[in-house]
Amino acid sequence: MTWRSEICCSGRPSRRRAGGFTLIEMVVVLAIMGLVLAMVAARGPLGMRTLTARAAGNELASGFRQARARAIADNRPVEVSIDLAAHNWRIGNDRPTAFPRGLEIAVLTVAGQTRGDQLAQFRFLPDGSSTGGRVELKDGRRRLRVGIDWLNGRVSVGDAN
Repeated sequence: MTWRSEICCSGRPSRRRAGGFTLIEMVVVLAIMGLVLAMVAARGPLGMRTLTARAAGNELASGFRQARARAIADNRPVEVSIDLAAHNWRIGNDRPTAFPRGLEIAVLTVAGQTRGDQLAQFRFLPDGSSTGGRVELKDGRRRLRVGIDWLNGRVSVGDAN
């Protein structure tokens, strides 16, 4: 901290503080920032798990939308398969996309679109419609639902209650 002497109009010197921060103020700010950073770091893995489930749901929804668009553009049905045993999904014969580890998956489709307990399929038709259904992704506490409307093939993502 530096002081500057000035003489005011009364002829007496006055002391004014120059702009800036003291060392104590800087240490207090750094200590508060350290506490906030420690709280964020301690909460990180829980937040990442929820973000991972959300990202997986959005990626699956994007795959459904891509399959619908491909069915309309190519004028032929396109299937999206979810393999519960292998913990992955794929569009047609494309390379499978894996779900994150630790994510529980529940699938609801029409009866003719399943093969055993482990393989479920969603079919998108050239007119934009689909067989419909939904996929629920659960990361422990939070459940996310990816739904497909059978009439128009629209895909929605939201929290499952």
